[in-house]
Amino acid sequence: MRLNDLDERIVHALAEDARRSYADIGAEVGLSAPAVKRRVDRLLAAGAITGFTVRVDPAALGWETEAFVEIYCRHNTSPEDIRRGLTRYPEVAAASTVTGEADALVQIYASDVRHFERVLERIAGEPFVERTKSVLVLSPLLRRYSAGSPT
Repeated sequence: MRLNDLDERIVHALAEDARRSYADIGAEVGLSAPAVKRRVDRLLAAGAITGFTVRVDPAALGWETEAFVEIYCRHNTSPEDIRRGLTRYPEVAAASTVTGEADALVQIYASDVRHFERVLERIAGEPFVERTKSVLVLSPLLRRYSAGSPT
């Protein structure tokens, strides 16, 4: 489903703060609260909006160390094999197949560097992994959680 300009503005408003009322969003985009609700319901039904959630600072949960790991896979490893292998690690926040030399890029949160090292060793031991290359995050510079800028 491709969003029109009005739907994009509604999605952007929800992405900034999903707790906003339909009346508040409607005032911003020029619609009534019931009209905004109907559009949100339609976007949910079409799968354009996949859910509503809360964003939590990982440090508040004890995850003080963040890293990105490039995974280089053995020959003929499918994306599904990678996904299935990484699903069992609660420290993995995100994983994507990528272009370039690596096959996948994984974002990991750990309580400290030693914890990260243990997770990295376990991931490196997965049957589909040939090698890994990792970097630790020193300071996050920019985090965007919105749906992009409104038009």
